[in-house]
Amino acid sequence: MKLCSNCQTTFEAAELLQMDARRIPYVNEFDAIGAFDVLEHIQEDEAVLASMFQALKAGGGIAITVPQHPWLWSAADDQACHVRRYKVGELRQKVQRVGFKLAFETSFVSLLLPAMLASRLGKQRKKADEADLSELRLPSWLNAVFETTMNLERLLIRAGLRFGLGGSRLLIATKEKTP
Repeated sequence: MKLCSNCQTTFEAAELLQMDARRIPYVNEFDAIGAFDVLEHIQEDEAVLASMFQALKAGGGIAITVPQHPWLWSAADDQACHVRRYKVGELRQKVQRVGFKLAFETSFVSLLLPAMLASRLGKQRKKADEADLSELRLPSWLNAVFETTMNLERLLIRAGLRFGLGGSRLLIATKEKTP
């Protein structure tokens, strides 16, 4: 475990540490842990979830986002060194298997799923070293349209709508307090 020196200048008041997420060296220490687009990079994702469970205080929680739907796999996933895109229900099952209680989950990047699918179907899958990442290079006007769409989606989720399909998954779970 080491201090994350390049992060320290940005967050002077915080102590930032870099560690192996599969073996977090804390027990009952944290109120909350966030892993945003992390688990899909780690083969042993259940070990990470178990380590998070151990590191949380009773009553604490996790917030996780992951890419979902293996059928959306593209050169962008290869380039990002993903080892998986999660199937519907897969993350929930793994989180519950290590002891967490599900509090909330939804897909997101749902309203843009047709555009995402069209982009990926229009290209043949290439090796990571030959990756065509043009789907990540957008004209500013189109990026603004997509950003507005994502803002609308966030408002819909806050209003209580849950999406079953989308490019990503958000899951929140808790470590129950023992009586």
